[in-house]
Amino acid sequence: MQQLSDQKTRTAPRSYPITIEHVTKSYGGGAAVVDDLSFVVKPGRVTGFLGPNGAGKSTTMKILLGLASPTAGRATIDGMAYGELADPTGTVGASVEADAFHPGRSGRNHLRIVADATDTPLERVDEVLELVELSAAANRRAGAYSLGMKQRLGLATALLCDPPVLVLDEPGNGLDPQGIRTLRNLLRSRAAAGNTVFVSSHLLGEVEQLADDVVVINQGRLVTQGSLDELRQSASLVRAASPEALQVTLEAAGGVVESGQPDTLVVRGLSLDEIGEQAFRAGIALHELSRHNDSLEDRFFAWTGDTAGGTPQSNTKE
Repeated sequence: MQQLSDQKTRTAPRSYPITIEHVTKSYGGGAAVVDDLSFVVKPGRVTGFLGPNGAGKSTTMKILLGLASPTAGRATIDGMAYGELADPTGTVGASVEADAFHPGRSGRNHLRIVADATDTPLERVDEVLELVELSAAANRRAGAYSLGMKQRLGLATALLCDPPVLVLDEPGNGLDPQGIRTLRNLLRSRAAAGNTVFVSSHLLGEVEQLADDVVVINQGRLVTQGSLDELRQSASLVRAASPEALQVTLEAAGGVVESGQPDTLVVRGLSLDEIGEQAFRAGIALHELSRHNDSLEDRFFAWTGDTAGGTPQSNTKE
């Protein structure tokens, strides 16, 4: 498949970090949907926004885009609220609903109306239709589109003004493998050009291939954030002649130990050198000692306390 990228992103004029500062959102005096949440989304990187259903991801994005008001705290783009930006639509491209268009209009006409409202040259319409591979269906009524085609139209709308910031809520839902690859290539090219890309998703396998950084929330609160590579490389794999005795020894030294396959332990909180030294002092022979790179799915369940593993691929939004 052709590697598609948006050529205009080569000349992104400046960086626009996203900052969520102690944001809380409650409805009707009930429990907080978002609870004292703080994190930063860096320019030049793709940041995946993860959490179980109902964690508060969509609410956080709506607050960022001025579609909901926080009960407390502040969400900013380059230090300003969305409504304070000199050119909000030219700065932030967003897709938070898969059907944010009139169902009776064609995909092309929807984009033309948005282009006219934002003073965007009409030739940009055909450019983004090609970028998202929707040109062949551009003259069909958008209301008759499949979910995947609606997602492509939403992405085209977000890209229309060539903004330096993208905020996308579950953009991969309904896409076929080719659509997923197109989405990944586009978002990676935007980040490579210095733009800010903030994407929520339940498609953990795709986020693992796409994201540089992840922010994980649960019940409205921050669970963890940071480089995906660093967060995955936080464990060691140990095979030992006496795994039970070694587990007791390593836990006494401050390690967090999980039993894996027979004679195998997964250890966190201790370096490889520390594990080797503790085993040597205890007189326990090691058969293997190596870095253990968890999958994102493994880490997601550990972060959120979900042992059933039943919801990460769901299309439900909160």
